[in-house]
Amino acid sequence: MKWLLLIVGCLALIVAIIVIIGLLLPKQHTATRSLPLNQTPANVYALIAGSPTWRPGVHSFEPIGSIDGRPTWREIDQHNSGITYEEVEATPPTRRVVRIADKNLPYGGTWTYEIQPTSNGSVLRITEHGEVYNPIFRFVSRFIMGHTATIDQYLKDVAAHYNEPANLQN
Repeated sequence: MKWLLLIVGCLALIVAIIVIIGLLLPKQHTATRSLPLNQTPANVYALIAGSPTWRPGVHSFEPIGSIDGRPTWREIDQHNSGITYEEVEATPPTRRVVRIADKNLPYGGTWTYEIQPTSNGSVLRITEHGEVYNPIFRFVSRFIMGHTATIDQYLKDVAAHYNEPANLQN
């Protein structure tokens, strides 16, 4: 019985430490990553502004109308969890800003996609202005996953779609 109490106490202490550290971390963060591509800015923009079902993590895609005149959609993953997004800005073929429109998630924020032409094609740069409201998720986002994990996966999916190397850059 004493060992069980000791184990439960240690686990409670670990959770308490994680929560305290999470509370001390800022809710907001900014992360940027980029990917050089042998594609024109127009091709890249068409890909990122179209249906996201080319990404392996997106099981389905549902356009759902608009919020204040801005296009919105819902992406459903392989676990049937969905996130609603809205397009905040669209400047083809060089810039697009997308915001998480769900208010009930433990995180939120925007992704700014910038596509710069190069002599070989273009560079796709994604900047996340994120917010993590839950202190446990904030701890996990900062110390376990890293703030660039989702951006990195997205850029790897773009590279795989074009059958190009995923040479991610800061």
